[in-house]
Amino acid sequence: MTEQASLIEYPCDFPIKIMGKAQQDFTQTTLAIVKYHAPDFDVNTTAIKTSRNGTYLSLTCTIRATSRSQLDGLYQALSEHPMISVVL
Repeated sequence: MTEQASLIEYPCDFPIKIMGKAQQDFTQTTLAIVKYHAPDFDVNTTAIKTSRNGTYLSLTCTIRATSRSQLDGLYQALSEHPMISVVL
């Protein structure tokens, strides 16, 4: 699919939900990956939720997406990281 055929019009605000086990440095590591791929991302806008038993963390980061390749790179980097279980 080309960017012209994309259902998303760029630039746009794009929320990404990232989940993983609650462990030391999970939040900092995850935000560093997001910031690398979206340098203008404001980490202070991140919504963080803890699971009922405190086992998992969920971060919702809304970035200003500029292209499909930016989103693809971000999703790939997040998905490949061993601390991260799910990226939506």
